[in-house]
Amino acid sequence: MADSVTDRFLRYVVIDTQSDAKSPTQPSTMKQKDLGRLLVEEMLAIGITDAHLDEHGYIYGTIPATTSKNNVPVICFCAHMDTAPDFSGTNVKPQIVRNYQGGDIQLTGDRNQVIRVSEHPVLKDQIGNDIVTSDGTTLLGADDKAGIAEIMAAAEFFINNPDVKHGAIRILFTTDEEIGRGVDKVDLKKLGADFGYTLDGETAGTIEDETFSADAVEIVIKGVAMHPGFAFGKMENAIKIAGGIIARLPKDITPETTKGRDGFIHPTGISGVMEKANLSFIIRDFTESGLNTKETLLEDITRQVIADYPGSSYTFTVKEQYRNMKVVLDQHPGIIDYAVEAISRAGMTPVRGSIRGGTDGSRLSFMGLPCANLFAGGHAFHSPLEFVSSQDMELAVKTVIELAKLWEERA
Repeated sequence: MADSVTDRFLRYVVIDTQSDAKSPTQPSTMKQKDLGRLLVEEMLAIGITDAHLDEHGYIYGTIPATTSKNNVPVICFCAHMDTAPDFSGTNVKPQIVRNYQGGDIQLTGDRNQVIRVSEHPVLKDQIGNDIVTSDGTTLLGADDKAGIAEIMAAAEFFINNPDVKHGAIRILFTTDEEIGRGVDKVDLKKLGADFGYTLDGETAGTIEDETFSADAVEIVIKGVAMHPGFAFGKMENAIKIAGGIIARLPKDITPETTKGRDGFIHPTGISGVMEKANLSFIIRDFTESGLNTKETLLEDITRQVIADYPGSSYTFTVKEQYRNMKVVLDQHPGIIDYAVEAISRAGMTPVRGSIRGGTDGSRLSFMGLPCANLFAGGHAFHSPLEFVSSQDMELAVKTVIELAKLWEERA
């Protein structure tokens, strides 16, 4: 099974699927469909007869039930095809460190890139495993092509072993998850699932039922433009106003200074000219009250800064991105309970966790498809230090299989 899931993973990561937040289309980049077409071909080849790629780049497919019971819930297993825009995903060259025996891992394409045990202590649990990395010049794409490979390997197992009893299983592969649009166009009626699991987490054995709640904030500053030679007492430079807002952000509520259940305010973009400047932020917290507090703080800072520029003005726009899926999942405890048992059956110690981020499952849960997040095994996502082991991907495949069996047994 490890060879099967790893072979699939190696095929998928070399296909560039980075999404682009600046693009208005769905998918945001047509190259995501390159992977989609390959996946549909593979799904049809293993016997998933209804597999198809829709106009938005989503892939749907069904593994028919093998049980005679008519009350088994329909499960959806979901992963996303795009990779993050944060670091290059073009010309990925995967490397395999076989039978890892400890120590730092020097990446071959950029000698400055080293996966250090001191920074990634999870490597201590990988002794004897086969670790897949990039060459250090690109990200790897384990987020979330590891999840795709695991779902595909599990699907092939189910098709080839009809004696294993399970209910109907729906497969959903999405686009543009990394830019917050992963399920914008998903057809839940066509999907026809009762609940789901995303495979988009990190450490083997982890099941996550809680995410950040998330908003985006756009601030537009309108300054006063003037020829610099005649600017005395008149010019109000929008770029300087924007810089003043950034400078006043508290240093203890940023991504690099928070952990655990602490939220943050994170500037993600700034652009402008003398007359007009734009600031983009993401706001994160595990509670909506925490989001509101941070948004109020950010607007207060903006108001204080612009008070020194009487000819200037601003707009402050908040856009909801997703909400903490725990609100929904607490109403469906079996989804987590069975995942915990499936992880145990697959030979691991289950660990329940919270995500300092979001998944497609966050929004799917609020759209009517309660959806928890399972580990996919990858680490150091969105960076050239990204890695995943063949053995952890195999454990994810086993977890999917045990989950489907459990829901059938308990029905």
